[in-house]
Amino acid sequence: MTTFDDRENAYENKFAHDAELQFKADARCNKMLGQWAAGLLGKTGPEADAYVREVVTSDFEEAGHEDVYRKLSGDLGDKADEQTIRAKMAECMAEARRQVVDEAE
Repeated sequence: MTTFDDRENAYENKFAHDAELQFKADARCNKMLGQWAAGLLGKTGPEADAYVREVVTSDFEEAGHEDVYRKLSGDLGDKADEQTIRAKMAECMAEARRQVVDEAE
């Protein structure tokens, strides 16, 4: 193999690794958001667990996080405004990334 091939393989491996970490962070963030929203909605136990799964799967509707925002916004109604939901989304994403990176090390 040439140096160019080695470099290409390294970039491909890094891209795959980064994509895997991002997927894990997204899923963890959505789980945290679901737990937060379930608490606001007064859901506990199995009902809360089911709601968390709904939030996590809502992220598969389209690329990006707007599908999760729409799910939360629709479900929470007047319990949380847009600014509160988006701030919580940012907070959960930062925490999820930190946790995933810590686990990867």
